[in-house]
Amino acid sequence: MRARLLKFLDNLPLLYAVLFAATLGLAPFVPEPHVWEKLKMLADGTLSEPIDIFDLVFHGWTWVLLAAKLARMAVVKTEA
Repeated sequence: MRARLLKFLDNLPLLYAVLFAATLGLAPFVPEPHVWEKLKMLADGTLSEPIDIFDLVFHGWTWVLLAAKLARMAVVKTEA
């Protein structure tokens, strides 16, 4: 499983990860991105509704993917 994930990250173009985070990760842009709103709710302790938790996961996975891609690129670069 781990090898498949690392292969996926290696094959994923950085541009795609950035585009996912910039579009889906920040949508809707007005009045504020959902992920930011949900993170504020999480910090305040008011993130309790299932739809809010779903929104956090839905908009947040793109940022996790981007962070994983950047971390993998850093590790591969230092190994070379």
